[in-house]
Amino acid sequence: MWRDESVTYQVAHRSPGELWDLLHQIDAVHGLYYLLMHAVFAVWDGGLLALRLPSVAATALAAAGVGAIGTRLAGRLAGTLAGLVFAVLPLTQQYAQEGRSYALVTAGVTWATYFLLRATADSRARWWTAYALTLVLASWLHEFAALVLVAHGLALWRSRPARQDAGRWAIAAAVVGTALLPLAVISAGQAEAQLGWLGRPSLSAWLLFAGLSAAAVALCRLLLRVGAPGAVTLTRLAHPLLIAPAGLLMTISLIQPWYVDRYVLYGMTGLALPAGTALAWAIGQRHRLAPAARALTVCLLAGAAVAVLLPWSLLVRSPESRKDDVVAVARAVERQAHQGDGVLFMPSRRREWLLSYPEIYDRLDDLALAESPAASRTLQGTELKAAEIRRKMLVADRVVALQDPPGQPLDAFPEEESKRRTLRAHFEVCERTRVHGAQVVVYVRRGVIPC
Repeated sequence: MWRDESVTYQVAHRSPGELWDLLHQIDAVHGLYYLLMHAVFAVWDGGLLALRLPSVAATALAAAGVGAIGTRLAGRLAGTLAGLVFAVLPLTQQYAQEGRSYALVTAGVTWATYFLLRATADSRARWWTAYALTLVLASWLHEFAALVLVAHGLALWRSRPARQDAGRWAIAAAVVGTALLPLAVISAGQAEAQLGWLGRPSLSAWLLFAGLSAAAVALCRLLLRVGAPGAVTLTRLAHPLLIAPAGLLMTISLIQPWYVDRYVLYGMTGLALPAGTALAWAIGQRHRLAPAARALTVCLLAGAAVAVLLPWSLLVRSPESRKDDVVAVARAVERQAHQGDGVLFMPSRRREWLLSYPEIYDRLDDLALAESPAASRTLQGTELKAAEIRRKMLVADRVVALQDPPGQPLDAFPEEESKRRTLRAHFEVCERTRVHGAQVVVYVRRGVIPC
């Protein structure tokens, strides 16, 4: 469990009233997801398994949606393979086993796309209603889901829909926008606190986006060249799904940094659809090969897929695929800390590392805490002024400090400087444990008690 999952875990365990108070201050964009997870834990407080189970189920649902879209456009085999391709993509796998909202958003967007296809083929109101309501739900789980409206609009424009269908889509888009407006207004006021940590998209992000886009374009051109079933319609849909939401968000982020790949995870549908269809076409050509050549081709393709995907699949299931490892931090504190030891979080936002483990956190004296997260209606609580933190530190004989790894930038706030200065002047390091993305350091008062 990394720090973002820890936020989900501890916030979802707050009372509905405390959760409501929090959303007025920060994280309104995740409010519906937190309410859902609160309900999950109310039914079954199953720890990490309960935290991640909704994401696992949502990814299965999303893969089924990709399969349904592919089946409708290019046949059952193409749909089945597209769903399988989607399921094994490393980015899909990463968020399938993470306690955040992105897999649920992807499921909602994928099925909204399916309902759009049904609506344009069968103009009955129920399909347009299903499309609008599903997309409203996905957008309330994370408002950047609404960016798929751009992709859907482009796909419709490329297919030259009947005026009636274009009008109905515009009405559905207006319904989504109107329903999302209250959340957009609230979250806009929280944007600096919510997204202030983001920088502009890195070169590697642009290269990855360009590489995935080029791969999808190449697959679609191949399908069009060989005349694969459903390729024309599938291409008109797949290109915008992969390129439009991510490309738009990355471009906006050159001015106002908002881009993270998981915010538009649902774009992977646009890669899986042509990939599955291409595989289905290739399988359909097997009769042109001799039996030995068919067997060799299948073995080579399977071996190449395993060689490429298995290392990524293993990596996204390891702590190294995340920024830190909250479980390892908590275990290190449990081993090293004594009952009643002082604890410091350096910087204060690292309090998140222990908030999901109250049985450990409650044994310690949080020397800098002014108000708890719930009482202050914040994610990590509020801290005392620098002088008061120093005073409380000088009363403690042992302090357990939870710090970023060496080499990380140090916060210049007076409170953080006070922690560092007091530790240097009056304490000595007794024990240091480094775990992924963090270090747990035990300090003792110099000349007062031995290690």
